[in-house]
Amino acid sequence: MIFRDSSATLTASFALDQRLGLCASSYLGLNLAYSFGLKHVVILDVLSVSLGFVMRALAGAYAIDAPVTEWLLVLALLLALFLSLAKRRHEITSLSGDAASHRAILAEYSPYLIDQMTSVVTASVVTAYTFYTLSPETVQKFGTEKLSWTLPLVLYGIFRYLYLVHQKERGDSPTDMLLTDRPLLVTVALWVVLVVAILYTAQGAAIPLGVH
Repeated sequence: MIFRDSSATLTASFALDQRLGLCASSYLGLNLAYSFGLKHVVILDVLSVSLGFVMRALAGAYAIDAPVTEWLLVLALLLALFLSLAKRRHEITSLSGDAASHRAILAEYSPYLIDQMTSVVTASVVTAYTFYTLSPETVQKFGTEKLSWTLPLVLYGIFRYLYLVHQKERGDSPTDMLLTDRPLLVTVALWVVLVVAILYTAQGAAIPLGVH
């Protein structure tokens, strides 16, 4: 039944868009590889989960024929990896000595190792976001370099998330954390408002004087 549903989904995906079909096929292959092997391989397990999020985002973009840039894919991968590592750390610390019995792969990790990996990913997220806002493609598309002004909000959001994971021992559910932590909610709202204001100002400046 599962394979029949998967076959129907792939057929519909290829019928809608060849890129969507290829993305759906790759996502199915990744899930099979994860279920039958990758989930037991240290580092590759979190990378596989993170890549799955990227593939779903990419499939959504293909489904609505939205443009996709390499920087957005890089950002999506890094952010998904950041969240996956935070969740893995929460599992280890909350389960303590029983972590390995709950999931064997957890025995291959330690809070220190995950903290080191998270440091690298955090720096990479900030760097990738900065390059994305200042890239020629982004500037040409939106007509402004001022999207980089949103960087302080991104930094605060990341640091707040790390604070909740390390100091409040949260991180099991990124969605719940985002919906229940008021500072994170305010940060996201301010980011949206600032982006809209920057884009609105850029579009207004692009209209020649005297043209109504």
